[in-house]
Amino acid sequence: MQAADTAARPLFTGPEWTFELLEVARDAIEEIALGDLGLDVYPNQIEIISAEQMLDAYSCVGLPLMYQHWSFGKHFARDEALYRTGRQGLAYEIVINSNPCISYNMEENTMAMQTLVMAHAAFGHNHFFKNNYLFQQWTDAAGIHDYLAFAKNYIAACEERYGLTAVEEVLDAAHALQAQGVFRYGRPPKPTIAEREAMQRVREGHQTGMSILELWTDATLGRNREEDADFDPEASSRRKQMNLPQENLLYFLEKHSPVLEPWQCEILRIVRMLAQYLYPQKQTKVMNEGCATFVHYYIINKLFEQGRLTEGAYMEMMHSHTNVVLQPEFDDPRYSGINPYALGFAMMQDIRRICKNPTEEDREWFPDFAGDPDWRRVLRDAWANYRDESFIQQFLSPHLIRKFKLFTLADDAEQSHLIVSQIHNKSGYRAVRRDLARSYDLAYLEPDIQVTDADLKGDRELKLTHTVRDGIHLAEEDKDEVLKHLRRLWGYDVSLNAVDQDS
Repeated sequence: MQAADTAARPLFTGPEWTFELLEVARDAIEEIALGDLGLDVYPNQIEIISAEQMLDAYSCVGLPLMYQHWSFGKHFARDEALYRTGRQGLAYEIVINSNPCISYNMEENTMAMQTLVMAHAAFGHNHFFKNNYLFQQWTDAAGIHDYLAFAKNYIAACEERYGLTAVEEVLDAAHALQAQGVFRYGRPPKPTIAEREAMQRVREGHQTGMSILELWTDATLGRNREEDADFDPEASSRRKQMNLPQENLLYFLEKHSPVLEPWQCEILRIVRMLAQYLYPQKQTKVMNEGCATFVHYYIINKLFEQGRLTEGAYMEMMHSHTNVVLQPEFDDPRYSGINPYALGFAMMQDIRRICKNPTEEDREWFPDFAGDPDWRRVLRDAWANYRDESFIQQFLSPHLIRKFKLFTLADDAEQSHLIVSQIHNKSGYRAVRRDLARSYDLAYLEPDIQVTDADLKGDRELKLTHTVRDGIHLAEEDKDEVLKHLRRLWGYDVSLNAVDQDS
C-alpha cells in the first residue's frame, strides 16, 4: 500500500521549479515516453535560460555557437523591443537537432510548464529528429556542435585577418542566396570508372544500338544532332564538365567563381552547410510540431491519470495546450493560415482514432491501418517515413477535412469571380487533400532557379534559368537585389531567363 501511495503522489504541488523537481519530472516523462509510446530519443541535455538568452537564440535561428553577423543583432533588437512592450511573446522552449539533444527552457516558466515543454521538446521533437528519414539523410546530429564551433572561429579569424567589412560583404551575399544554396533531391553517388566510361560511350553515340531517347529525338524527327543549328558541342562539353544545370547556387559559386579567394569560398560553404542542415525542418513543420504536441498531450494525460499531476497543474498545462492548437476562423483577426500545430496534432489524434475506432469511411480510405490495434507503431512509422507534403497526401481523412471545413477555391485570372471547385464529396476530398499537400511542397513554394551555363574561357557570363510554375514570376525588387549579391560573388555579368514550364 505504501508503494502504491508513493506512485500516486504528485510530482510537484507548487508553481516554483527546482533542479531536483525537474529531474523527478523528467524521469516520470521518460518512463511513459520510452516504456509506453516506444519513443527512441537522443540523450537529453536540458538547459534553463533567461528571456534575454532566449531572444539571443531566436536571433541566431536557434543554433548555439553561431557566428556573428549584423543581421542577427538586428533581429535581436526587433524581437526584444516587441517582447518588452508586450506585443510579442517568447517560445517556452527551443530544441536543437543534435546528439545529445539540447533543449532550452525558459527560467520564467512555472514547474507545470517546465514539465509540459520537457515532454514536448526533450521527447517529442527529440524522437522526430532522431528517426525521421530527412534528418537521418541530411543532418549530422553528433557533429553539428563541432561544426558550429569551427564556423564561429573561422569567420572570427577571417574578420581579424581580412577586415569586418570584407567578411560581411561575403556573408550578406551568401545569406541572400541561402534559400537557393541547398541540394533538394540528394547528390548522386559517384560512378565507378567503368560506369563513367559506359555513360560516356552512350553520350557520344558509340554504342552499336541507339537509346530510346536517340530513337525519338533523332531518327523519329529525321535530323542529325551534330547538324542541329542549336547544338553547340563546346557548350555541351563545358556544361557537362561543370555538372550543369546546378540547383545549388552557393555550391556552384564555391567551386567555380573566378574571383573568390579560398577563404571566401569556405564562408560560402559554411552558409550552405547550415542552410542544408536546417532544410529538413522547412519540410516537416506540420509533422514535427504535430508529433511533439501529440507526445506532450499523451504524456500529461497519462501523468494525470496516474495521480502524478495536481488538478491545478493539469489545468495550466491544458490551457497552454489549447492555445497552441487553436485554429482561428478565416475571418478572425488572428488568422494567418492553417496552424501547423493544430493540423499536425489533429492528424496524429485522427490516426489513433482510425486505429482504435474506425468507421466504414475510415476502412475504405485507410485499409492498411484502420482497426490496427498497434496505433503507436502506425504513428512511429508515419513520423519516420514522411514529410509534410507526403504525410498529408497519405493520412488526411475526410473526417478531418470536414472538421477543418476545408474546400478548394479556383482563382482564374480570366474569371471575375472565385470558383468553389472542390467540395465535400469523394472526388472533392481527394482534390482537397492533394491541393493542401501541394501547399506544403517546397518544390512549389520556392522558385526553381538553376545555373545553366558559364563560359569561363569566354565572356564568363553566368546564365541562370528560372522555371516558372503556374505563371508566378519572381518579385522584381527582390530579384534585382539578390542578383546584385550574385554578381558580387561571381565577379562578372549574370543573366536570368524565365521559362514557363507550361509553354
